[in-house]
Amino acid sequence: MKPLVVFGDAQAAAIGVLRAGFAAHPQPYATGVTIGTRVPGDRSPETPRLPFVLVALDGTPRVEYPVNARAALRITVWHRTEADAHDLAQLAMSLLLVHTGAVLRSVRPGAGVAKTVDPTTGIDLATFTVAANVRPVAVETPTT
Repeated sequence: MKPLVVFGDAQAAAIGVLRAGFAAHPQPYATGVTIGTRVPGDRSPETPRLPFVLVALDGTPRVEYPVNARAALRITVWHRTEADAHDLAQLAMSLLLVHTGAVLRSVRPGAGVAKTVDPTTGIDLATFTVAANVRPVAVETPTT
């Protein structure tokens, strides 16, 4: 068997970190959060499903084989108010920056939290980016 190195899913790992982190924080702005990789298709200004956090992988992770892959993650938070969107985004960034685990080795800040309004729905949102270093995992493959 020849060992190969593969890298985990940074986007899925970040979602796991955020779900666990939001559940552990009692602040009202962190209650009832839905997290996903796509904006729900049935969402509208009348039924916005707030708060909603989008975890997007921006491009293909840069691989420094066999020791590291670096994934650019963009986190966007839609919420009921500008302050709540900002606060939830700050919490999300903090949770990611202090995390180290089986998939995400470390996370570094990218662009800081920016507040704005969704141009389609008029809903308050905040967004930021981070660079996630992804741990390698050795897997055995059969030789031929």
